Amino acid sequence: MKTRIAFIINPNSGTGRKESIPTMIQNGLDAKKFEPEIVFTQHRGHGTELAKEFVEKGFDMIIAVGGDGTVNEIARSIIHTNAALGIVPIGSGNGLARHLNIPMNVKKSIQQINQSEPILMDYGLVNERPFFCTCGTGFDAYVSTEFAKGTKRGIMRYVEKIITGYFSYKSQNCHIKGDGIDLKAKAFVLTFANASQWGNNAYIAPQASVQDGKLDISIMSNFPIIALPTLALQLFAKTIDKDLFMTTLRSDEITLMREESGPFHYDGEPYEEGKEVHVKIVPDGLKVLVKKRF
Repeated sequence: MKTRIAFIINPNSGTGRKESIPTMIQNGLDAKKFEPEIVFTQHRGHGTELAKEFVEKGFDMIIAVGGDGTVNEIARSIIHTNAALGIVPIGSGNGLARHLNIPMNVKKSIQQINQSEPILMDYGLVNERPFFCTCGTGFDAYVSTEFAKGTKRGIMRYVEKIITGYFSYKSQNCHIKGDGIDLKAKAFVLTFANASQWGNNAYIAPQASVQDGKLDISIMSNFPIIALPTLALQLFAKTIDKDLFMTTLRSDEITLMREESGPFHYDGEPYEEGKEVHVKIVPDGLKVLVKKRF
């Protein structure tokens, strides 16, 4: 019997037109192995609904065609089921896809599905909201919030928000508590990482693994603007964790207490969160497709 596989395409992810993707799926997928169904999301949250329906119908694989936000919408309906998540990355950052070594080229990522296998990966919960790549507060949450307000997408728009935001963002005092952890800090960036990067190969937690049952907690303190170029280079060189302005902690469960409510994000999706935030890892909660190891 052929494997039942569903592709859920977010037409609003990233930049560029998505009309050709169904044809690329039909041409790139092994017709002898797979029986595909292809649908487009129609509104925010629709991916969650569609994925749930495909799980209930007994589909073996459900492919998120979009960015990290789309992956989150779809994966939250697949956790703790027999279905496996696949990713065709067409978003702005594609952090989880990059961590899993999924090709950024649409055709190649579809073709890789033909020779893929499921592995078990962890996911996180931030006050019971699932996340699969990173969540956090501080400057990255501020940038995500500002980025979401605009109508334009893409990496250049994101870089623009980073540059302008540096001069207007103000850090918060925070208190982080967990097993053997009791730290007070003024954090410019505070990221809870399941995977290693925010996206676009910016590695905020270079040592993070989606299979170790741990969160990597990356805390960047305030830094002078003269240090910005070096920090930026270290993000992309996978060495940011060695910088003097960075503190890295590891835990399976953590509580953050901060001065006031404000911007937070999960997998790049911004929202408002309260003063107290509980973050924990759920081991082996999701099947995800990666390149087959021969």
